Amino acid sequence: MTYFPHAKPAIATLSMGMALSLSVVAHAQEGRPPAGESVFDGDYVTVGAGVAVGPSYDGSDNYVLSPLPVVLGSVAGIDFEPRGPGVALDLIPDRDGAKVDFILGPVGRARFDRNNSIRDDVVRSLGELDVAIELGAVGGVQVNRVLNPFDSLTAEVDLRWDVAGAHSGRVISPSLTYFTPINRGTAVSLSISADRVDDDYADYYFSISPAGTAASGLPGFSATGGWKNVGVTAFGAIDLDGDATNGGFSVILLGSYSRLLEDAKRSPITSIRGDADQFFGVVGIGYTF
Repeated sequence: MTYFPHAKPAIATLSMGMALSLSVVAHAQEGRPPAGESVFDGDYVTVGAGVAVGPSYDGSDNYVLSPLPVVLGSVAGIDFEPRGPGVALDLIPDRDGAKVDFILGPVGRARFDRNNSIRDDVVRSLGELDVAIELGAVGGVQVNRVLNPFDSLTAEVDLRWDVAGAHSGRVISPSLTYFTPINRGTAVSLSISADRVDDDYADYYFSISPAGTAASGLPGFSATGGWKNVGVTAFGAIDLDGDATNGGFSVILLGSYSRLLEDAKRSPITSIRGDADQFFGVVGIGYTF
């Protein structure tokens, strides 16, 4: 029987010109080859690098290129995967042959939105923002063998708070990801995700104060919390020798579309100077050992 590692989702985020979370990799739950025949039996690590193109900040219509490093894997039963510029851990080991697996662990990420790469002179006149450090927890459930012996459907929620005193708010990020292999060397996934933010977050990134109006000429705006965005992400991985079980090099492709909502969409930063439609793409190469 064909074996392929199934993916646990990391939510793709479009923030500040460099944001991304790449979904990838854990263990197949059924029909895998005998222990020792797959690089994914026991501990493994995937390292990679790519080129990403995305908005220069949330709501921007200017796009920038940026390098993208990736590290993920599993060590001593603890899975780790990227979260934007950050990491999420799953402390609950997967069980061989289980129909349902649970996900729970800490998560942390940095947010560089409007801290750099501001291409719009008017938005730049509002001033650069501080880097946020968001810490919290991720929890979820993964259902294996949904439509075939090697696919999975995963629902996750991140709950994070800024501890660096930038936006000083809370972000809730739910996602739903379907993963399936196409053959022994190729796999794809499709994710839908969203971000819900509180008043502190919305005010920090999308409000325009009287001083901001004087500096930029944009009308004043007082943003409140709610659903900030909803989006869809397609992911593909192609093993270069056609067999993912032996590790080695693979090509990674990712495309994402996100739509800003509510006050994130209505803010003059988006509605006058930017665009509520946000696109993101990645081409990269990874190595698994």
